Amino acid sequence: MHKPDMSVEVAGIKMRNPVMTASGTFGYGAEFADYLDLESIGAMITKGLSLKPKAGNPTPRIVETPGGMLNAIGLQNVGIDAFIAEKLPYLKNVQTPVVVNLYGNTLEEYGEVASRLDGLPGVAGIEVNISCPNVKQGGIVFGTDPKAAQEVVRLVRKSTTKPMIVKLSPNVTDVVSMAIACAEAGADALSLINTLTGMAIDLDRRRPILANVTGGLSGPAIKPVALRMVWQVAKNVKLPIIGIGGIMNGRDALEFMLAGATAIQVGTASFLDPGAAQRIAREMEQYLTENGIESVSSLIGALNA
Repeated sequence: MHKPDMSVEVAGIKMRNPVMTASGTFGYGAEFADYLDLESIGAMITKGLSLKPKAGNPTPRIVETPGGMLNAIGLQNVGIDAFIAEKLPYLKNVQTPVVVNLYGNTLEEYGEVASRLDGLPGVAGIEVNISCPNVKQGGIVFGTDPKAAQEVVRLVRKSTTKPMIVKLSPNVTDVVSMAIACAEAGADALSLINTLTGMAIDLDRRRPILANVTGGLSGPAIKPVALRMVWQVAKNVKLPIIGIGGIMNGRDALEFMLAGATAIQVGTASFLDPGAAQRIAREMEQYLTENGIESVSSLIGALNA
């Protein structure tokens, strides 16, 4: 029995299989090298990078919930300078594409981080996190307003020649209009979904459990929402889509591909099983082999709906 073709391509980034690691759940890659073969997965996505180092939110900032977890880490990261000096040299030696997730609190910051990454060998592409408030515009979240999202994407597009993936927020009324806005502004691919806003309460103390009060919900609980949004966007936008949300095994991943995703990201699963990304890639291949499917790309958007 010959091995199925697991390779896919997203925005010019060639991957050996569709499995990527979700930003913020895989450190900067090296942290997971003891738990899985970094060259067994399709691509690694770094923790979200900002212009300056960021300490993140006060603790507690993670809480388990039924079917998932809430996090309010607050985008803690080492900053662009330390990433280039300390993290990238290691990543350059790994034969797996590295996509750098980036964000800013102002339009200018987005542009600056993108341009700093532009000429760097070892960076295969960027993923733009637009689920951030614009501090200069009274805290409006870039990713919930189509015009604000377009401004960010246009600016980043001008600042880099790298493949640009835009990560969409699910905390919107109409995810399709957001996707179209980002596509028109120059996105090369879309990843969805980011976390859903939620909260947890300690009944006895009558206080929120997270110091930040609210946090981002991830894990199996959000999978049905993520599948629906991927399916909707895939029907309306002619860009490669990366599906994210509660993918715990190979079957979950392949469901996202049927809905229209070209690749997928593994996030919360890596907290339960640090080798989850490699295991999921293996399970996907096993399903194809057992079902006589020759290539994983033949499943993209093949949902009978």
